[in-house]
Amino acid sequence: MRSFVYNSHPVRVIFGPGTASRVADEVRRLDRSRVLLLAGEHVRHQAELVEKYLGDLQVARFDGAVMHTPVEVTERVLGLVTEHDVDAVVAVGGGSTTGLAKALARRTGIDQVILPTTYAGSEVTPVLGETADGVKTTRSSPDILPETVVYDVEFTTSMPIPLAVTSAINAMAHAIEALYSEQANPIVDALALEAVAAIARGIPALGADSADPEGRSDLLLAAWLSGTCLASAGMGLHHKLCHVLGGSFDLPHAATHTVVLPHALAYNEPSVPHVMARVAQALGTDSAPAGVYDLVAAAGGPTSLEELGLRESDLDEAARLATAKPYPNPREVTEVGVRRLLGEAFAGNRPEPVEKAG
Repeated sequence: MRSFVYNSHPVRVIFGPGTASRVADEVRRLDRSRVLLLAGEHVRHQAELVEKYLGDLQVARFDGAVMHTPVEVTERVLGLVTEHDVDAVVAVGGGSTTGLAKALARRTGIDQVILPTTYAGSEVTPVLGETADGVKTTRSSPDILPETVVYDVEFTTSMPIPLAVTSAINAMAHAIEALYSEQANPIVDALALEAVAAIARGIPALGADSADPEGRSDLLLAAWLSGTCLASAGMGLHHKLCHVLGGSFDLPHAATHTVVLPHALAYNEPSVPHVMARVAQALGTDSAPAGVYDLVAAAGGPTSLEELGLRESDLDEAARLATAKPYPNPREVTEVGVRRLLGEAFAGNRPEPVEKAG
């Protein structure tokens, strides 16, 4: 019989088309009245809508969120918070704007309302990853968790297919690693497998019609489910590698997840074959690692670290950094094994079956 502990996280979620129009009501429900809007050029249309909905609740705006949440950017925005006596932040965008909102909340205690435009999923987690001096550090605290998330499906329909693919695989990584986490439990398992299946349905639909509402709805639902998994279960080797590659080598976050995931699954498969069999079933394939790779390749997504800008000469250092400190993972993490994994990901090879771990 299984024994487990499950912690739920109190986030208010509003899901559906057109739900962004309720953002002002959500700010008032929190009894807040001085909003800092976080956005960016890539979500200009969505941000303009949110500005209209917020009206005189908005007192300031910042459009310079950066991947991996650099501390120096957060410190700059803290000046706006103080100058305008901000008591709530509304973030429109992907993981970068969400990360900045969380960083501000951790330092000031202000409330957060997040309107995701990608499938990052971090908006429903109490986790914050910040970068300082080229090193990404992750912390978890209830104070980091946003108060409200508004999932407006219409805010994702204009996302370019390449970004939608990498963002969805980023979400899938949260779900799959939760399945073999030390905190895995029946609730997380159910959410994770449904997320994997929804992404397997949603990505091919993007190719048929980039604004397909059902496909986009599947992917946004999967983002929520996957983020909930991330909030409830620890991650393993895959996420450690992506943090190293992003924080120390400045690789793009979602695209790095997309390239690394099939190879991290192949590395762990000998130690958790039952988990990989369930993932393969959710994908509708015979092999989880190859199935993820094929899903990405068929959609035209990135399959090699080289195309993301990593140099082959960086592989040894990346392997060293990724194994410098121990962390939970179903298979023992060794520098030699990780270096081999990174070599396969650098070359963009399709994962092949590996020998059983001893």
